Amino acid sequence: MADHQKHVTLSKPTLGHFHRNELGILGTNCGLIRQLANAIILELSSIYKIAYIDAEHKQAPNQDDSILSHGGSFELVDKISYRNLSLKRTFNTYQSRSLFNDQDLVLVNANHFPSQFQVAVIDPAKPLDKKLEKLSNVQLILLTEGVTTLPHFLSAHLPAGFAAPVLKIKDTLAITAFINTWLKQRQPPLNGLVLAGGKSERMQTDKGSISYFGDSQRKHVHNLLNSFCLNTYVSYASYQDVHAEEQLPVIIDCFAELGPLGGILSAFRTAPDAAWLTVACDMPYLSIETLNYLVQHRNPSKLATCFVNANSEFPEPLVTIWEPRAYPVILQFLAQGYSCPRKVLINSDVELLQAPNTIEFKNINLPHERDAVINHLKTGCN
Repeated sequence: MADHQKHVTLSKPTLGHFHRNELGILGTNCGLIRQLANAIILELSSIYKIAYIDAEHKQAPNQDDSILSHGGSFELVDKISYRNLSLKRTFNTYQSRSLFNDQDLVLVNANHFPSQFQVAVIDPAKPLDKKLEKLSNVQLILLTEGVTTLPHFLSAHLPAGFAAPVLKIKDTLAITAFINTWLKQRQPPLNGLVLAGGKSERMQTDKGSISYFGDSQRKHVHNLLNSFCLNTYVSYASYQDVHAEEQLPVIIDCFAELGPLGGILSAFRTAPDAAWLTVACDMPYLSIETLNYLVQHRNPSKLATCFVNANSEFPEPLVTIWEPRAYPVILQFLAQGYSCPRKVLINSDVELLQAPNTIEFKNINLPHERDAVINHLKTGCN
């Protein structure tokens, strides 16, 4: 008898204790770790959003005017140039991931906290021989002043074929160049999603089945996205809507009756570590040049990269690259009662692009509009 499965098996994103890109620094004193973190952040903060996690070695003095000292559990103070957040409770792993979701890199004082990836500092004053269990995935080794070789205990601990760079701890430019390359190599792959839509009452037919270019519009958009994406799928609301004869990979909405948002969420549930380039199939004017412009100007540091609709001055949610960090944020909007992907974009940190040709975002919803597009494509006239 097969084992009873109590919970649905979900594809889990590859995350660390705090973030998918976390580097824990250990092997020297906490003061030097902070100096190194400051130097890295100073060099890379113009490119990436970077957080630092540390711990105090002694209890902070009691502030008589603080809300916490009067029994409060949470205080947020606007300091004009930054915000100061104080809490009594601790964060577990799941809460920490949400807290650091919008960061590109989290640096961790690994003397105090665990981390998925490590930067090992070789400092004779703070030998790592008693902390080898923390060195599970070393990405970089740094040598302090006067150190020229790795200690035997570390060489014996590292896996066979270990090939991480070994740099001087004072070589800030080399260290930041390594981290920059490391982050670029970890950029999420890009998948494509054709939002098929289904039968339209106004169009009196399935808009995805309309043939503007010889194939169905579903297949046409699928072919466009295949030029840029690792994997491309067609999003359907249900199995009954699938056009199996087209033999295209599909994703069925597991978030029912949410329209495009349900398709986007279902795509992230399928592959949460990928970014998703979503395109609706009712935009026949959309060109491969415009999609190329979007992909070339993708900003993985943002929640999404999208075009501004010149007519409405709002972001266009159905021709958008959604980064993996968007998945939990969209779910938060859904939990607050919002199912509009445009509202997510308007109220989030996104990369906004000016559309090269605004007519390409025209939705074709009525039979006479469809006929006009077909005539335009045949004759080149409006």
